[in-house]
Amino acid sequence: MKLLNLEFTRIAHDTFRVAGSKVIYTDPFKVLQEDKADIVLLSHDHFDHLSVDDLNKVCSPETIIVASPLCKAGLQKVKARGKHFAEPGTKLNVGGIAIEAVPAYNVNKFREPGKPFHPKDAKGVGFVFEMDGTRVYHAGDTDFIPEMKSIRCDIALLPVSGTYVMTVEEAAKAAKTLNPKIAVPMHYATIVGTGDDAKKFKSLVTNCEVQIV
Repeated sequence: MKLLNLEFTRIAHDTFRVAGSKVIYTDPFKVLQEDKADIVLLSHDHFDHLSVDDLNKVCSPETIIVASPLCKAGLQKVKARGKHFAEPGTKLNVGGIAIEAVPAYNVNKFREPGKPFHPKDAKGVGFVFEMDGTRVYHAGDTDFIPEMKSIRCDIALLPVSGTYVMTVEEAAKAAKTLNPKIAVPMHYATIVGTGDDAKKFKSLVTNCEVQIV
């Protein structure tokens, strides 16, 4: 699907193939066919975001991986031209693509009292990248967090399934705060959540266009 001047394919879960002057994959998971990614972005180390089998389908000796520090051990057996481990706030330029790692964490989703699924101090990340004049925000696994107030983007890829990430209602609030040109739901219909979550998100967001990719 063409969004602004970039081509977006949602493969599953939080996995997007974004094509412009480069081919960028986010959190490759359940990839069906081999491809050549110029850049791979990895938000954290959970199995549905860092999958070695899926990475090997899209990584070549020319691929650059930008990942949360959580991913170091899991990437040892993945071949790539370069691996950059980016904490929140890290800014990089990879082949002319500006990439910034931004915070991604839970504030009200807990595996047990006081222990969030994605703790802030674990340094999981989302990413803002700019390609061909379009700024894309891939939120990663996160709740609606205060740091979103300072993120500027044209396209926002936002989790909507609840349980481990924002609920639909929280994601709609995030979309209002971010105020992108286009919001795209993700993190549904694979591990948790259904297509109905994406449709409900579209119905709740009134400040920008919503595209279900």
